[in-house]
Amino acid sequence: MKRSKCVECSGKYRSSHVTVPPPLWEAIVDSAIWKMAAARGLILSRPVTFVTGNAKKLEEVRAILGNSIPFQSLKLDLPELQGEPEDISKEKARMAALQVNGPVLVEDTCLCFNALKGLPGLNNLLMAYDDKSAYALCVFSFAAGPDSEPITFSGKTLGKIVPPRGPNDFGWDPIFEPDGYDQTYAQMPKEEKNKISHRSKSLALVKSHFAEAEYSFQI
Repeated sequence: MKRSKCVECSGKYRSSHVTVPPPLWEAIVDSAIWKMAAARGLILSRPVTFVTGNAKKLEEVRAILGNSIPFQSLKLDLPELQGEPEDISKEKARMAALQVNGPVLVEDTCLCFNALKGLPGLNNLLMAYDDKSAYALCVFSFAAGPDSEPITFSGKTLGKIVPPRGPNDFGWDPIFEPDGYDQTYAQMPKEEKNKISHRSKSLALVKSHFAEAEYSFQI
């Protein structure tokens, strides 16, 4: 004869308590866990949508994230915003979450010149300055849904601006040489770049957030 579990105390049968058979008890427990997780905002019913139309960027993100976070890519027409990178990234996440009606991950990336007080800009603006130091900045923002406040994750790699070297197929990679290296981003093996880049540092924080928050996907 199968024993039943006590709903109130999780113990053995007590005549004064309501009991349920084991299969139903397990279903109740699973449902309770799901509801607790949902109350904490940890249940995602669909993959995260990474907003990009850039094939090279998507390639890097896939290589860095691997299978750590279920995601899909989608190109959206979002307005070009002005302001601080963190604010731009966060606002884009809000707008994307409304369009997708689900969890989104967006990125804002810039190359900032120290001679220009950290302002992003083009290489020719720096020619009049002796200080060629710069930093690559990447800010990812994650929004769990249209009613969720986006969370930002910033990654920075220090370096300097140099004459173009390497393939010219991914933004300003040919003119940025990270500190401690004699190669530009464009010259580096992809695996090496993905270990030290601004994008990899930002995504490392994204992965840590998902692990610590214990998100679960009901896909």
